Amino acid sequence: MFYELNDAKIAIIGLGYVGLPLAVEFGKKYPTVGFDINSKRIEELNQGHDFTLEVSSEELADSEFISYAHDIEALKESNIYIVTVPTPIDEHKQPDLTPLIKASEMLAKVMSRGDIVIYESTVYPGATEEVCIPQIEKNSSLIFNQDFYAGYSPERINPGDKEHRVTNILKVTSGSTPEIADFVDSLYASIIIAGTYKASSIQVAEAAKVIENTQRDLNIALINELAVIFNKLGIDTEEVLKAAGTKWNFLPFRPGLVGGHCIGVDPYYLTHKAQAIGYNPEVILAGRRINDGMATYVVTQLTKTMIKRKLQINGANVLVMGLTFKENCPDVRNTKIVDVFNELKEYNMNVDVYDPWVDPEEAVHEYNIELIKQPKAKHYDAVIFAVAHKQFKKMSNNEVLELTKSEHVIYDLKYIIDPEIVDIRL
Repeated sequence: MFYELNDAKIAIIGLGYVGLPLAVEFGKKYPTVGFDINSKRIEELNQGHDFTLEVSSEELADSEFISYAHDIEALKESNIYIVTVPTPIDEHKQPDLTPLIKASEMLAKVMSRGDIVIYESTVYPGATEEVCIPQIEKNSSLIFNQDFYAGYSPERINPGDKEHRVTNILKVTSGSTPEIADFVDSLYASIIIAGTYKASSIQVAEAAKVIENTQRDLNIALINELAVIFNKLGIDTEEVLKAAGTKWNFLPFRPGLVGGHCIGVDPYYLTHKAQAIGYNPEVILAGRRINDGMATYVVTQLTKTMIKRKLQINGANVLVMGLTFKENCPDVRNTKIVDVFNELKEYNMNVDVYDPWVDPEEAVHEYNIELIKQPKAKHYDAVIFAVAHKQFKKMSNNEVLELTKSEHVIYDLKYIIDPEIVDIRL
């Protein structure tokens, strides 16, 4: 067993939005292997390019002690394994722990006595020790907290955010024994400028992560419900929020479609665990129902307005501006724009989707949506501004109106277009 940081040889399992920035930072100080089962991803990184745009080519080059691999043999020299694989939900909104289980099974083949495995993927409280660790024990001859040890340090990556990055976001840490907790905390503290917070147990760290996004989800759900009420009252939601925001402790949330890999997913991990122990969570699931229903609400608002304008619904040409789950990043995971797209198609509308940030091949692979290269001029009966990309925010009124027919509806979900030309705001 080692307790010196100088002995650390790190392997990061999963090189997505979370794993790659972490691997690059550790690779500046420690021998680090960035591992991903996607050989195309490894080839791309070896060529100095990150398609997620989270890490620049210069930053990749600055990581002096890192190597990238998709071959499991490359992991055998490591003694600290950090797992950053996705934790999605399935079609029934139940946690899908398959990536975590497979990663744990794989690590069982390469781990040795004294090694430490640290999980960063978002899970429900207890998952690390109830689901992941047993997979390592089952598929190896190692005994937990005797032959190998564990930690949990929840990721706090915010895709597309160039201000809050892995090194300047305070990191929660934990370990399976007091000594391991100290070591894991020291390891992260050696690269995290913002500092660390050592939780009292792995379960506390797991729970802290899952409630961070549950809290945001509920706050947005409240604002979404208020937006529905204010729309029925004929009151501008944004004007109400601006007025209420003059109070020092009013939280500046805005209505919208809640997608992405965290906020729209993590609450289901918590509610799954709550139901497993016999408690039916009411407030959390109510918030999820509101947020999951916003795409239907948006399309209903659009069609009602089109009908009032005597615009033909069947066969109407609609342009959706944006596909990613948030602005100024290429991340399309769990994007709720897809729900808007599918709802529009249910009305037999012709829907074009334009997003300069998204890889067209990924849009087809993930959602079977073929992005257009450029919107057509004077072609659309309705335009929905669904994502606040900087390119869209720069558009002049004339540029927006150039997209539409003379009679049209413009729906601004993100409050980025001049209200003078907007017909609906969420």
